[in-house]
Amino acid sequence: MKKVLCMQEIAMSRKKLNNTMNKSILHVVNTFFTVPYFFGDQFLYLKNKGYKLHVICSASEYLSDYASAKQFVYKEIPILRKISLTADMRAVANICRYIRKNKIGIVVGHTPKGALLAMLAGWIMRTPKRIYFRHGLVYETSEGFMHLLLINMDRLTAFLSTKIVCVSPSLYKKSLKDRLNKECKQIVLGKGTCAGIDALNKFNPELISGAKREALRKKTGVPKNAIVIGYCGRIVRDKGIVELVNAFEILQQRTNKCLHLLLVGMFEDRDSVPVETKEKILSHPAITYTGYVKDDIELYYSLMSIFILPSYREGFGMSVLEASAMQLPVITTRATGCVDSIVENETGVYTDHAPQNIASALLGFIENEDKRHKYGLAGRKFVEENFKQDIIWREIEKLYQ
Repeated sequence: MKKVLCMQEIAMSRKKLNNTMNKSILHVVNTFFTVPYFFGDQFLYLKNKGYKLHVICSASEYLSDYASAKQFVYKEIPILRKISLTADMRAVANICRYIRKNKIGIVVGHTPKGALLAMLAGWIMRTPKRIYFRHGLVYETSEGFMHLLLINMDRLTAFLSTKIVCVSPSLYKKSLKDRLNKECKQIVLGKGTCAGIDALNKFNPELISGAKREALRKKTGVPKNAIVIGYCGRIVRDKGIVELVNAFEILQQRTNKCLHLLLVGMFEDRDSVPVETKEKILSHPAITYTGYVKDDIELYYSLMSIFILPSYREGFGMSVLEASAMQLPVITTRATGCVDSIVENETGVYTDHAPQNIASALLGFIENEDKRHKYGLAGRKFVEENFKQDIIWREIEKLYQ
């Protein structure tokens, strides 16, 4: 009898441990900068469902406050973007220790390096569920040996995972075309994105007060009656920033309207723009560079008249959806990820990367206010109908179950 009771207690203990592990989720990312974009209020939704959320990323002054607001546990572990065998193996060892200590049952990896280290640690620890969120393909804009190295790193990450989430339909197709993994292993959540868009409580132009907008306009130096061409994201080559700045200079010669270029984001050392482009951005009287914006990004969209993302590659053009939710007409490219973010000739238009053609696409909106308004309204409707957060969150919860 005692032996039977002992066996029952062991079975119950194992079941309890498995339930705990199935509710303990660890997300691994490179830097804090990506955390608000990737998750938003998703953590609060999952916490209310009984999950315990953990985040590992490199040190950040913003991490503690954000963790308190979104109610997740975090650990700062250096995860370098560059390849460093010593630092990377140390990070893997630290992630393994964290998985064991916190009884993690689901490991989720984001960004190329963060995902690779997360999947490797999860595989070593035999974590039951290892989910790779493929946010883009960094090798798309690389060449030679680096292209070969990066594509094989992605294949290794995919091999080590148990499921792959491609954040856009075009990324899904490109992954299969480049033979990164078997199709049965990957999915897209709804029509794409990794967390959806809060078009009700955040990216909603009706919630922006005139006073706040005017205060930000004065702070940024944006002229009151200017037609503002806006961009939001990292200030790097891959985003088409060099071509955008050149296109803006062409525009100033082709129209006598008051134009202003608002660049919301920060310069980065990796894939940095040329020195001459950086100098133009910082010194041009009609260009405003904001640097990193931590809060109230929607206020910056409210200053814009047109939004542009001339990127060479994306996972999903999330900034395009944010801009569309804020009723802005959009110009983007047919690059992976970007191609999913607009309805052509309804919410936005496509351009290639030639500065002359970017300028022509912008001019089509600059000289037609009614067109800007029409496309903006259609863009918000497109986001509301297809990218609600709760739709994506329910799909994510299915992954965990």
